[in-house]
Amino acid sequence: MNNVTAQYLDTLAVKPVGAISDIDESAWRSLAPAGEPFLDYRFLLALEQSGCVSAKTGWQPNHLLLLSGDRCVGIIPGYLKSHSRGEYVFDWAWADAWNRYGLEYYPKLLTAIPFSPCTGQRLLLSDEARQSLTPAALHAILQQSAIAAGAHSWHLLFPVDQDQALLDTADSLHRLGCQYHWFNHGYSSMDDFMARLTSRKRKNMRKERQQVEAQGIDFQWFEGPDLTSDLVQMFYTFYQATYLKRGQYPYLNLNFFQQIRDTMPEHLRILFARRNGQWIAAALFLTGHDTLYGRYWGCLDEYAHLHFETCYYRGIELAIDKGFRRFDAGAQGEHKLVRGFEPVLTHSWHWTDQPGFQPALENFCAEEAQEIRHYQIAAREALPYRNEDG
Repeated sequence: MNNVTAQYLDTLAVKPVGAISDIDESAWRSLAPAGEPFLDYRFLLALEQSGCVSAKTGWQPNHLLLLSGDRCVGIIPGYLKSHSRGEYVFDWAWADAWNRYGLEYYPKLLTAIPFSPCTGQRLLLSDEARQSLTPAALHAILQQSAIAAGAHSWHLLFPVDQDQALLDTADSLHRLGCQYHWFNHGYSSMDDFMARLTSRKRKNMRKERQQVEAQGIDFQWFEGPDLTSDLVQMFYTFYQATYLKRGQYPYLNLNFFQQIRDTMPEHLRILFARRNGQWIAAALFLTGHDTLYGRYWGCLDEYAHLHFETCYYRGIELAIDKGFRRFDAGAQGEHKLVRGFEPVLTHSWHWTDQPGFQPALENFCAEEAQEIRHYQIAAREALPYRNEDG
Protein backbone atom coordinates (compact mmCIF):
# COMPACT_ATOMS: atom_id res chain seq x y z
CA MET A 1 0.00 0.00 0.00
CA ASN A 2 1.51 3.33 -1.02
CA ASN A 3 1.40 6.46 1.16
CA VAL A 4 -1.32 8.12 -0.95
CA THR A 5 -3.59 5.10 -0.61
CA ALA A 6 -2.94 4.82 3.14
CA GLN A 7 -3.73 8.49 3.65
CA TYR A 8 -6.93 8.17 1.65
CA LEU A 9 -8.12 5.18 3.67
CA ASP A 10 -7.36 7.03 6.91
CA THR A 11 -9.81 9.75 5.88
CA LEU A 12 -12.58 7.34 4.86
CA ALA A 13 -15.62 7.23 7.15
CA VAL A 14 -18.41 4.63 7.06
CA LYS A 15 -21.95 5.70 7.87
CA PRO A 16 -24.81 3.16 8.14
CA VAL A 17 -28.16 4.41 6.82
CA GLY A 18 -31.48 2.81 7.78
CA ALA A 19 -33.51 3.92 4.75
CA ILE A 20 -32.61 4.54 1.14
CA SER A 21 -34.75 7.68 1.25
CA ASP A 22 -32.08 9.14 3.54
CA ILE A 23 -29.51 8.80 0.74
CA ASP A 24 -29.32 11.56 -1.84
CA GLU A 25 -30.69 10.13 -5.08
CA SER A 26 -28.24 12.06 -7.23
CA ALA A 27 -25.33 10.64 -5.21
CA TRP A 28 -26.71 7.14 -5.72
CA ARG A 29 -27.14 7.68 -9.45
CA SER A 30 -23.61 9.02 -9.80
CA LEU A 31 -22.20 5.77 -8.39
CA ALA A 32 -24.60 3.09 -9.68
CA PRO A 33 -24.23 1.73 -13.23
CA ALA A 34 -26.77 3.27 -15.57
CA GLY A 35 -29.57 1.16 -16.97
CA GLU A 36 -29.47 -1.65 -14.39
CA PRO A 37 -32.98 -2.03 -12.90
CA PHE A 38 -32.03 -3.82 -9.68
CA LEU A 39 -29.52 -1.13 -8.75
CA ASP A 40 -31.92 1.63 -9.65
CA TYR A 41 -32.69 3.90 -6.71
CA ARG A 42 -36.39 3.71 -7.62
CA PHE A 43 -36.45 -0.11 -7.46
CA LEU A 44 -34.94 -0.28 -3.98
CA LEU A 45 -37.04 2.67 -2.81
CA ALA A 46 -40.20 0.85 -3.93
CA LEU A 47 -39.14 -2.24 -1.95
CA GLU A 48 -38.84 -0.13 1.20
CA GLN A 49 -41.82 2.16 0.73
CA SER A 50 -44.14 -0.76 -0.08
CA GLY A 51 -43.10 -2.54 3.12
CA CYS A 52 -41.71 -5.58 1.30
CA VAL A 53 -38.33 -4.76 2.82
CA SER A 54 -38.42 -3.73 6.48
CA ALA A 55 -37.52 -4.88 9.97
CA LYS A 56 -40.95 -6.52 10.13
CA THR A 57 -40.21 -8.71 7.09
CA GLY A 58 -36.69 -9.53 8.31
CA TRP A 59 -35.00 -7.14 5.86
CA GLN A 60 -33.96 -4.08 7.90
CA PRO A 61 -32.18 -1.68 5.50
CA ASN A 62 -28.60 -1.04 6.56
CA HIS A 63 -26.93 0.69 3.63
CA LEU A 64 -23.32 1.76 4.08
CA LEU A 65 -22.10 5.16 2.89
CA LEU A 66 -18.37 5.64 2.36
CA LEU A 67 -17.48 9.26 2.98
CA SER A 68 -14.28 11.08 2.16
CA GLY A 69 -14.69 14.37 3.96
CA ASP A 70 -18.12 15.62 2.95
CA ARG A 71 -18.16 13.64 -0.32
CA CYS A 72 -19.92 10.32 -0.78
CA VAL A 73 -17.44 8.12 -2.64
CA GLY A 74 -19.19 4.80 -2.18
CA ILE A 75 -22.44 3.09 -1.30
CA ILE A 76 -22.86 -0.56 -0.32
CA PRO A 77 -26.55 -1.56 -0.35
CA GLY A 78 -27.21 -3.71 2.69
CA TYR A 79 -29.78 -5.28 4.98
CA LEU A 80 -29.77 -6.64 8.49
CA LYS A 81 -31.42 -10.04 8.10
CA SER A 82 -33.20 -12.12 10.76
CA HIS A 83 -33.61 -15.13 8.42
CA SER A 84 -32.22 -16.45 5.13
CA ARG A 85 -35.30 -16.33 2.91
CA GLY A 86 -35.33 -14.53 -0.42
CA GLU A 87 -31.57 -14.70 -0.99
CA TYR A 88 -31.02 -17.75 -3.27
CA VAL A 89 -27.63 -18.52 -1.74
CA PHE A 90 -28.58 -21.10 0.82
CA ASP A 91 -26.92 -21.06 4.24
CA TRP A 92 -29.56 -22.96 6.24
CA ALA A 93 -26.99 -25.64 7.12
CA TRP A 94 -24.70 -22.96 8.54
CA ALA A 95 -27.50 -21.58 10.69
CA ASP A 96 -28.31 -25.11 11.91
CA ALA A 97 -24.68 -25.68 12.88
CA TRP A 98 -24.65 -22.47 14.91
CA ASN A 99 -27.89 -23.48 16.59
CA ARG A 100 -26.58 -26.94 17.55
CA TYR A 101 -23.70 -25.27 19.38
CA GLY A 102 -26.03 -22.86 21.15
CA LEU A 103 -24.83 -19.89 19.10
CA GLU A 104 -26.83 -17.14 17.40
CA TYR A 105 -26.49 -17.06 13.61
CA TYR A 106 -28.88 -14.16 13.07
CA PRO A 107 -28.91 -11.28 12.59
CA LYS A 108 -26.54 -11.18 9.65
CA LEU A 109 -25.46 -8.29 7.43
CA LEU A 110 -26.39 -8.95 3.82
CA THR A 111 -25.22 -7.08 0.74
CA ALA A 112 -27.62 -8.13 -1.99
CA ILE A 113 -30.69 -7.06 -3.95
CA PRO A 114 -33.73 -8.46 -2.11
CA PHE A 115 -35.47 -11.35 -3.85
CA SER A 116 -33.31 -10.81 -6.97
CA PRO A 117 -30.58 -13.43 -7.58
CA CYS A 118 -29.12 -11.47 -10.49
CA THR A 119 -25.40 -10.81 -10.84
CA GLY A 120 -24.52 -7.12 -10.69
CA GLN A 121 -22.42 -4.50 -9.00
CA ARG A 122 -22.64 -4.66 -5.21
CA LEU A 123 -19.96 -2.09 -4.42
CA LEU A 124 -21.06 1.26 -5.80
CA LEU A 125 -17.71 3.04 -5.73
CA SER A 126 -16.23 6.13 -7.30
CA ASP A 127 -13.14 5.58 -9.42
CA GLU A 128 -10.92 7.00 -6.70
CA ALA A 129 -12.43 4.72 -4.03
CA ARG A 130 -12.15 1.61 -6.18
CA GLN A 131 -8.54 2.38 -7.00
CA SER A 132 -7.63 3.17 -3.39
CA LEU A 133 -9.51 0.45 -1.51
CA THR A 134 -7.71 -2.82 -0.89
CA PRO A 135 -9.32 -6.21 -0.18
CA ALA A 136 -8.09 -5.98 3.41
CA ALA A 137 -9.57 -2.50 3.83
CA LEU A 138 -12.93 -3.51 2.37
CA HIS A 139 -13.00 -6.63 4.53
CA ALA A 140 -12.38 -4.47 7.60
CA ILE A 141 -15.20 -2.10 6.59
CA LEU A 142 -17.68 -4.96 6.17
CA GLN A 143 -16.56 -6.78 9.31
CA GLN A 144 -16.66 -3.68 11.52
CA SER A 145 -20.03 -2.66 10.05
CA ALA A 146 -21.48 -6.11 10.79
CA ILE A 147 -20.23 -6.02 14.39
CA ALA A 148 -21.50 -2.46 14.89
CA ALA A 149 -24.95 -3.56 13.63
CA GLY A 150 -25.02 -6.50 16.04
CA ALA A 151 -24.62 -9.04 13.22
CA HIS A 152 -22.67 -12.27 13.50
CA SER A 153 -21.64 -12.44 9.85
CA TRP A 154 -21.66 -10.59 6.54
CA HIS A 155 -22.62 -11.98 3.17
CA LEU A 156 -22.25 -10.41 -0.28
CA LEU A 157 -24.20 -12.12 -3.05
CA PHE A 158 -23.93 -12.21 -6.87
CA PRO A 159 -21.13 -9.65 -7.42
CA VAL A 160 -19.54 -8.86 -10.77
CA ASP A 161 -15.87 -9.65 -11.39
CA GLN A 162 -14.85 -6.05 -10.70
CA ASP A 163 -16.21 -6.33 -7.16
CA GLN A 164 -14.71 -9.75 -6.57
CA ALA A 165 -11.24 -8.32 -6.98
CA LEU A 166 -11.87 -6.48 -3.69
CA LEU A 167 -13.43 -9.40 -1.83
CA ASP A 168 -10.74 -12.08 -1.88
CA THR A 169 -9.00 -12.16 1.50
CA ALA A 170 -7.70 -14.91 3.76
CA ASP A 171 -10.61 -14.44 6.17
CA SER A 172 -13.43 -14.40 3.61
CA LEU A 173 -15.24 -17.45 2.26
CA HIS A 174 -15.98 -17.79 -1.45
CA ARG A 175 -18.95 -19.84 -2.65
CA LEU A 176 -19.94 -20.82 -6.17
CA GLY A 177 -23.40 -21.39 -7.59
CA CYS A 178 -24.79 -22.19 -11.01
CA GLN A 179 -27.56 -20.52 -13.00
CA TYR A 180 -28.81 -20.85 -16.57
CA HIS A 181 -28.65 -17.86 -18.92
CA TRP A 182 -29.50 -17.57 -22.60
CA PHE A 183 -26.99 -15.71 -24.76
CA ASN A 184 -27.73 -13.92 -28.00
CA HIS A 185 -25.06 -14.98 -30.48
CA GLY A 186 -26.10 -12.41 -33.03
CA TYR A 187 -29.42 -14.01 -33.93
CA SER A 188 -31.66 -12.16 -36.37
CA SER A 189 -34.83 -14.09 -35.51
CA MET A 190 -36.21 -17.00 -33.47
CA ASP A 191 -35.79 -19.22 -36.54
CA ASP A 192 -32.13 -18.16 -36.71
CA PHE A 193 -31.65 -19.26 -33.09
CA MET A 194 -33.48 -22.55 -33.61
CA ALA A 195 -31.38 -23.30 -36.69
CA ARG A 196 -28.42 -23.72 -34.33
CA LEU A 197 -30.16 -26.50 -32.42
CA THR A 198 -29.87 -30.18 -33.12
CA SER A 199 -32.71 -31.54 -35.23
CA ARG A 200 -34.26 -33.49 -32.34
CA LYS A 201 -34.19 -30.55 -29.91
CA ARG A 202 -35.54 -28.20 -32.56
CA LYS A 203 -38.46 -30.56 -33.22
CA ASN A 204 -39.18 -30.86 -29.48
CA MET A 205 -39.20 -27.09 -29.08
CA ARG A 206 -41.52 -26.60 -32.03
CA LYS A 207 -43.82 -29.32 -30.72
CA GLU A 208 -44.06 -27.61 -27.32
CA ARG A 209 -44.89 -24.29 -28.93
CA GLN A 210 -47.47 -25.85 -31.25
CA GLN A 211 -49.19 -27.51 -28.30
CA VAL A 212 -49.59 -24.13 -26.62
CA GLU A 213 -51.11 -22.73 -29.80
CA ALA A 214 -53.40 -25.75 -30.16
CA GLN A 215 -54.92 -24.94 -26.75
CA GLY A 216 -56.16 -21.68 -28.22
CA ILE A 217 -53.75 -19.51 -26.23
CA ASP A 218 -52.47 -16.21 -27.57
CA PHE A 219 -50.20 -13.56 -26.04
CA GLN A 220 -49.92 -9.82 -25.67
CA TRP A 221 -47.03 -7.70 -24.43
CA PHE A 222 -47.58 -4.56 -22.39
CA GLU A 223 -44.79 -2.06 -21.73
CA GLY A 224 -44.68 0.00 -18.55
CA PRO A 225 -46.47 3.11 -19.85
CA ASP A 226 -49.33 0.94 -21.17
CA LEU A 227 -49.89 -0.98 -17.95
CA THR A 228 -53.12 0.12 -16.33
CA SER A 229 -53.80 -0.46 -12.65
CA ASP A 230 -56.24 -3.20 -13.64
CA LEU A 231 -53.53 -5.01 -15.62
CA VAL A 232 -51.07 -4.76 -12.74
CA GLN A 233 -53.77 -6.09 -10.41
CA MET A 234 -54.42 -8.99 -12.81
CA PHE A 235 -50.72 -9.78 -13.00
CA TYR A 236 -50.51 -9.74 -9.21
CA THR A 237 -53.36 -12.24 -8.98
CA PHE A 238 -51.34 -14.66 -11.10
CA TYR A 239 -48.07 -13.94 -9.28
CA GLN A 240 -49.70 -14.46 -5.90
CA ALA A 241 -51.10 -17.83 -6.99
CA THR A 242 -47.58 -19.18 -7.56
CA TYR A 243 -46.88 -18.82 -3.83
CA LEU A 244 -50.30 -19.73 -2.51
CA LYS A 245 -50.16 -23.07 -4.35
CA ARG A 246 -47.17 -23.89 -2.12
CA GLY A 247 -48.87 -22.60 1.01
CA GLN A 248 -46.66 -19.50 1.17
CA TYR A 249 -47.19 -15.76 1.09
CA PRO A 250 -45.52 -13.84 -1.76
CA TYR A 251 -42.43 -11.80 -1.00
CA LEU A 252 -43.73 -8.80 -2.95
CA ASN A 253 -47.02 -6.97 -2.59
CA LEU A 254 -49.27 -5.16 -5.03
CA ASN A 255 -48.05 -1.73 -3.89
CA PHE A 256 -44.51 -2.62 -4.97
CA PHE A 257 -45.57 -3.51 -8.50
CA GLN A 258 -47.78 -0.44 -8.78
CA GLN A 259 -44.93 1.77 -7.62
CA ILE A 260 -42.34 0.50 -10.10
CA ARG A 261 -44.99 0.80 -12.82
CA ASP A 262 -45.32 4.47 -11.88
CA THR A 263 -41.67 5.31 -11.24
CA MET A 264 -39.58 3.18 -13.63
CA PRO A 265 -41.94 2.12 -16.45
CA GLU A 266 -39.14 2.16 -19.02
CA HIS A 267 -37.72 -1.02 -17.45
CA LEU A 268 -41.01 -2.90 -17.10
CA ARG A 269 -42.75 -5.33 -19.46
CA ILE A 270 -45.48 -7.86 -18.72
CA LEU A 271 -46.53 -10.67 -21.06
CA PHE A 272 -50.11 -11.84 -20.64
CA ALA A 273 -51.50 -15.13 -21.95
CA ARG A 274 -55.14 -15.26 -23.04
CA ARG A 275 -57.59 -18.05 -23.82
CA ASN A 276 -61.19 -17.63 -24.93
CA GLY A 277 -60.88 -13.90 -24.36
CA GLN A 278 -59.77 -14.29 -20.73
CA TRP A 279 -56.34 -13.65 -19.25
CA ILE A 280 -55.00 -16.93 -17.85
CA ALA A 281 -51.33 -16.25 -17.01
CA ALA A 282 -48.68 -13.55 -16.97
CA ALA A 283 -44.93 -13.08 -16.63
CA LEU A 284 -43.10 -9.89 -15.65
CA PHE A 285 -39.78 -8.93 -17.21
CA LEU A 286 -37.32 -6.14 -16.45
CA THR A 287 -34.94 -4.69 -19.02
CA GLY A 288 -31.36 -3.71 -18.32
CA HIS A 289 -28.63 -2.11 -20.39
CA ASP A 290 -27.90 -5.29 -22.35
CA THR A 291 -29.83 -7.94 -20.41
CA LEU A 292 -33.45 -9.04 -20.25
CA TYR A 293 -34.51 -10.34 -16.84
CA GLY A 294 -37.44 -12.73 -16.48
CA ARG A 295 -38.60 -12.34 -12.89
CA TYR A 296 -42.13 -13.28 -11.83
CA TRP A 297 -44.76 -15.59 -13.28
CA GLY A 298 -48.13 -16.99 -12.35
CA CYS A 299 -51.06 -18.99 -13.70
CA LEU A 300 -54.30 -20.06 -12.03
CA ASP A 301 -54.71 -23.35 -13.94
CA GLU A 302 -52.39 -25.83 -15.62
CA TYR A 303 -51.80 -25.72 -19.38
CA ALA A 304 -49.33 -27.89 -21.27
CA HIS A 305 -46.00 -26.09 -21.84
CA LEU A 306 -47.49 -22.66 -21.08
CA HIS A 307 -44.77 -21.88 -18.55
CA PHE A 308 -42.02 -22.61 -21.08
CA GLU A 309 -43.71 -20.52 -23.76
CA THR A 310 -44.45 -17.55 -21.52
CA CYS A 311 -41.27 -17.41 -19.47
CA TYR A 312 -38.65 -18.71 -21.92
CA TYR A 313 -39.57 -18.80 -25.59
CA ARG A 314 -41.33 -15.43 -25.67
CA GLY A 315 -38.48 -13.96 -23.65
CA ILE A 316 -35.93 -15.29 -26.16
CA GLU A 317 -37.97 -13.75 -28.97
CA LEU A 318 -38.00 -10.40 -27.18
CA ALA A 319 -34.27 -10.55 -26.48
CA ILE A 320 -33.56 -11.19 -30.16
CA ASP A 321 -35.97 -8.50 -31.31
CA LYS A 322 -34.54 -5.84 -28.98
CA GLY A 323 -30.90 -6.90 -29.34
CA PHE A 324 -30.28 -7.91 -25.73
CA ARG A 325 -27.00 -9.74 -25.25
CA ARG A 326 -28.29 -11.98 -22.48
CA PHE A 327 -31.55 -13.30 -21.06
CA ASP A 328 -31.53 -14.14 -17.34
CA ALA A 329 -34.77 -16.04 -16.67
CA GLY A 330 -34.27 -16.47 -12.92
CA ALA A 331 -32.45 -18.79 -10.53
CA GLN A 332 -32.49 -22.58 -10.73
CA GLY A 333 -34.39 -24.56 -13.36
CA GLU A 334 -32.27 -27.31 -14.92
CA HIS A 335 -34.99 -27.73 -17.56
CA LYS A 336 -33.68 -24.51 -19.12
CA LEU A 337 -30.64 -26.37 -20.46
CA VAL A 338 -32.50 -28.23 -23.22
CA ARG A 339 -34.06 -24.90 -24.23
CA GLY A 340 -30.73 -23.25 -24.91
CA PHE A 341 -29.87 -21.65 -21.55
CA GLU A 342 -26.20 -22.13 -20.73
CA PRO A 343 -24.85 -22.99 -17.24
CA VAL A 344 -22.93 -20.03 -15.78
CA LEU A 345 -21.16 -19.71 -12.46
CA THR A 346 -22.33 -17.27 -9.81
CA HIS A 347 -20.38 -16.09 -6.78
CA SER A 348 -20.89 -15.02 -3.19
CA TRP A 349 -18.54 -14.00 -0.37
CA HIS A 350 -18.99 -14.52 3.36
CA TRP A 351 -17.46 -13.91 6.79
CA THR A 352 -18.54 -15.06 10.26
CA ASP A 353 -17.51 -14.05 13.76
CA GLN A 354 -16.81 -17.63 14.81
CA PRO A 355 -13.21 -18.55 13.82
CA GLY A 356 -13.75 -22.04 15.23
CA PHE A 357 -16.04 -22.80 12.30
CA GLN A 358 -13.60 -21.42 9.71
CA PRO A 359 -11.84 -24.69 8.76
CA ALA A 360 -15.14 -26.56 8.38
CA LEU A 361 -16.66 -23.74 6.31
CA GLU A 362 -13.56 -23.51 4.11
CA ASN A 363 -13.77 -27.25 3.42
CA PHE A 364 -17.49 -26.95 2.71
CA CYS A 365 -16.98 -24.11 0.23
CA ALA A 366 -14.07 -25.89 -1.50
CA GLU A 367 -15.99 -29.15 -1.88
CA GLU A 368 -19.13 -27.33 -3.02
CA ALA A 369 -17.14 -25.34 -5.59
CA GLN A 370 -15.56 -28.50 -7.00
CA GLU A 371 -18.97 -30.15 -7.34
CA ILE A 372 -20.46 -27.10 -9.04
CA ARG A 373 -17.58 -26.78 -11.50
CA HIS A 374 -17.97 -30.46 -12.41
CA TYR A 375 -21.71 -29.98 -12.72
CA GLN A 376 -21.25 -27.01 -15.04
CA ILE A 377 -19.07 -29.10 -17.35
CA ALA A 378 -21.57 -31.97 -17.34
CA ALA A 379 -24.52 -29.63 -17.80
CA ARG A 380 -23.09 -28.25 -21.00
CA GLU A 381 -23.53 -31.71 -22.52
CA ALA A 382 -27.30 -31.25 -22.22
CA LEU A 383 -27.29 -28.09 -24.31
CA PRO A 384 -29.27 -28.46 -27.55
CA TYR A 385 -26.79 -26.81 -29.87
CA ARG A 386 -25.31 -28.55 -32.88
CA ASN A 387 -21.67 -29.63 -32.60
CA GLU A 388 -21.84 -28.91 -28.86
CA ASP A 389 -20.69 -25.37 -29.58
CA GLY A 390 -23.42 -23.64 -27.48
